[in-house]
Amino acid sequence: MALVESVNIGHTVDVPWGQLRRSAIDKRPAQGPVHVSRLGVGGDEIADLQHHGGPIQAVSAYAREDLDTWELILGRTLRAGQFGENLTTQGIDLNASRAGDRWRIGGALLELSGVRIPCSVFQGFLDEKQWVRRFTQQGMPGPYFRVVEPGDIRAGDEIEIVERRDHEVTVELVFRALTTERHLVPQLAVEPRLTAFVERRLGVRRSDR
Repeated sequence: MALVESVNIGHTVDVPWGQLRRSAIDKRPAQGPVHVSRLGVGGDEIADLQHHGGPIQAVSAYAREDLDTWELILGRTLRAGQFGENLTTQGIDLNASRAGDRWRIGGALLELSGVRIPCSVFQGFLDEKQWVRRFTQQGMPGPYFRVVEPGDIRAGDEIEIVERRDHEVTVELVFRALTTERHLVPQLAVEPRLTAFVERRLGVRRSDR
């Protein structure tokens, strides 16, 4: 059975990495139910509103199974929330999930709207050399969700996929298209629920040049 291991929130603090020098990437499991609204997880702060958060990146998720894989690769323990994810999941392959799928978790309805793209703050927080490159090469990014129906989510809630999209645009494919295999970008057009994230990401890339 697929379920939520923990709901994680973080608070903005000064950090030595990234341009902003402020981050809330250090997320910790919350106790009890947490209300999830269209702008994100209750009590969770976002420092860099230009690149994170907002309706199309309201909730991030990462699988306990993928954290376990990284534990073996890195030779260190990784707790829930250590990758900055709001939801740590169990029993579901997040990277094989399809863009646009809708999930019922607790009282909330979520729609898979994007993927995690690593940044310098993530690298600084993990304190692993060449982390952005290594994370990208491994191809286990985890998804972002839009909140279709707000509601409470708590640890132990079952994940129910209530709508599966009829295409093969998975989290893994989206990640490869937006990072190392840009020739795949046209394939993303089959999923309109992904358009806002792709346009936002490609806009960021253009402005960074």
